[in-house]
Amino acid sequence: MARRHPARDDHHTSGTGDGTPARASEPGIGRRRFLGYVLAAPTLTVAAQLGAEALAPRQAAAATPALIPSLPGPAELLDLNELLTLAAAPTSNLITIRVDADGTAHFALPRAEVGQGVTTSSAMIVAEELDLPLDKVKVTLADARPELLFNQLTGGSNTTYSTYTPIRVAAALARARLLHAASLVLGDAVDTLTTKAGTVLSPAGAVLGYGELAAKAAAVTDAAVEVTLKDPDRFRVIGTGQRRVDALEAVTGRKKFAMDLQVPDALPTMVCRPPTINGTVRSVANLAEVRAMPGITDVVTVSTGVAVRGRTFGQCIDAVRALRVDWGPGTAEGASDATILEKLRRAELPLVVPPLPLLTKAVDARFTFHFASNAALETNCAIADVRKDSAEIWASVKAPIVAQEKIALKLGLPPTAVRVHVTEGGGSFGRKLFSDAAQEAAEISKALGKPVKLMWHRTDDFRQGRTHPMSTSRVRATYSLGEVLTYEQRHTSVATDFGHGVGEVLTAEAARLPVADATFSETMFQLTQISPYHLGVTTQLLAETDKGFNTGSMRNIYSPNVRCAQELVMDELAERTGQDRYRMRRKLLKDARARAVLDKVAEVGSWGRSMPAGTGQGIAVHTEYHSAVAILAEIDCRPETTGRKIPGAYTGPRVTKVVCAVDVGLAVNPRGLEAQMMGGIADGIAITLTSGLHLSDGHFLEGSWDQYFYTRQWNTPPELEIIVMPPSGDKPGGAGELAVAGAMAAVACAYGRATGTMPTVFPVNHAEPLAFTPLPTVPPVPASPTDGRDRTI
Repeated sequence: MARRHPARDDHHTSGTGDGTPARASEPGIGRRRFLGYVLAAPTLTVAAQLGAEALAPRQAAAATPALIPSLPGPAELLDLNELLTLAAAPTSNLITIRVDADGTAHFALPRAEVGQGVTTSSAMIVAEELDLPLDKVKVTLADARPELLFNQLTGGSNTTYSTYTPIRVAAALARARLLHAASLVLGDAVDTLTTKAGTVLSPAGAVLGYGELAAKAAAVTDAAVEVTLKDPDRFRVIGTGQRRVDALEAVTGRKKFAMDLQVPDALPTMVCRPPTINGTVRSVANLAEVRAMPGITDVVTVSTGVAVRGRTFGQCIDAVRALRVDWGPGTAEGASDATILEKLRRAELPLVVPPLPLLTKAVDARFTFHFASNAALETNCAIADVRKDSAEIWASVKAPIVAQEKIALKLGLPPTAVRVHVTEGGGSFGRKLFSDAAQEAAEISKALGKPVKLMWHRTDDFRQGRTHPMSTSRVRATYSLGEVLTYEQRHTSVATDFGHGVGEVLTAEAARLPVADATFSETMFQLTQISPYHLGVTTQLLAETDKGFNTGSMRNIYSPNVRCAQELVMDELAERTGQDRYRMRRKLLKDARARAVLDKVAEVGSWGRSMPAGTGQGIAVHTEYHSAVAILAEIDCRPETTGRKIPGAYTGPRVTKVVCAVDVGLAVNPRGLEAQMMGGIADGIAITLTSGLHLSDGHFLEGSWDQYFYTRQWNTPPELEIIVMPPSGDKPGGAGELAVAGAMAAVACAYGRATGTMPTVFPVNHAEPLAFTPLPTVPPVPASPTDGRDRTI
């Protein structure tokens, strides 16, 4: 359970923080003392200013005792999360909090809310430091703001990690200014005043609301101000489980996503897409016929296919299905799982450490991870209104500045003429780092000269959308006398597309990188991969091949596959050396926090208990982005389970129990953290057992969720326990992607124990006969269903 910090009824001022400008002669800022800015505005408006000393990269942790300790890897010196935070720091003073005359605090979050709950955690941080009720904090999403540079990129589990201190500084400064204004009104010294629930209280009992002080606390010129943050032991909001601030709107259908917005004259629009990946239009045989169909207003050829605009989406689907298009070849023409696997084998970097006869032995293994769909819960969609000299876009995008630049380039407009509104998104998992739908909508709107409300069909998402690339991992671990001497991992992947803004961050921060003379993808790999174990001389390297696919990072870049392979090898090492899998891991772990979460799941999950034949336990650890997770999973692979029959479904093995222990340093919202872990566990189960794409003749066979077999209710564990460890630090680490790798590895290890054979192909059902009949590629989308109720389970 999360530790609850003792609450206080008031927040007394101390030291500096009275809202007066800092003097240049004052000593350097301490651990909780920062500079902020009071900005010229009609009501109180403040911002944070962070110096580099507040965000210095960490030093490598001291090695724990081990026979052959491993040297720290690059990500243990500086990881992607830290790099993103360092890049964002210079523009933190442009992130503002405004207090209005009604006492409400407004914060425009320069990140995307896609269901992960960052609007809630951000509101909690403001409420904590400002001493304001949570319902008096309003968090919105900022439009694209080029001046924010790298401070408007949502990815790498970085949002809370990088914005935690800037938001606190701005909120603390707002509170200090309100106290200063109250002292002028009341004639009391600032250090005698307290704040509580959006009011300032005097020793004599006078009460002033924040709203009535907002204008008095405002400034006519910008001024730098020193501020002191609240001591963590006085927290009463941060660290407590809070329901999402948007929960009521979500469950009542009032929450507004892109497709819920009513932009004048923006009519439903869809695209007829090619039968193979990235195919091109040669000609259309029946344009006039389709234009004359009921409700259809426009048909136009664009770079991605043939767009149709109509009165309803149902009419658009009918038009898409009616089009007769002559298609040119795509970028993966004729490709299949087998041809890509052969390319990966040829691109694989060699292992260099051979086992030495009579002295050492080795575990050698190669793992294959098939393409996985990056289709978010919400299909790709956007609204665009392109005029002659301007464009306005509405979409859920996690890199809106990059989207603005790419749309401007596509339209031939200056970036200042393109306005990108960031809407809330119904899921992302990395998908919305790419502005594919926004760019496509802009192109269509320009071609038609009319506003469009573009929505991809679900089949579009699966067959032409972003995928997590197919990859292999070649592993060799040598050992002698029960000790691991070397560990080599050669991860080979179809190229991952990083054209979403992270590349610019790496270029700008190149001097900080602990990786020299590496390619971009290799640098990303080194900044994200951490082996949590002392395995002697350890090398983990990446090679990439084939850029013909639309790829992206699906709720993690490389970690799930890399960690899964390593944890399976750890199980094999334990088996060969006669050690208990849990105890061997515990002995070799580098980090005390990782050891603590491992111990917790072993204890709560009853590691080593007797289980029936055909069932098994698996255990795994994953450390990433200043956080640690351990997961214990139990699986049932008995015929009576794998042979379950559910209409229109694939069942297979079932994970029956999961225990997850997570340490993120300081959990801002433990309830939200639990939800993140649940989602990550479901993802991990899916990509291990059932969810993968079959590539055949240049296209993917899967066409919807009912063919992709993501984790369903009948495959989720009946027993699920998530333990949020007590705070182990004074700021939060990353959590959005953390559980996926740990869950995948734990489930794979459990499957290996239950079946007696280490799995090497993922998902494990990939080689089985297809459990569905593939949809045709022409027309590219199926007809709208008429029997939906009959298919509900």
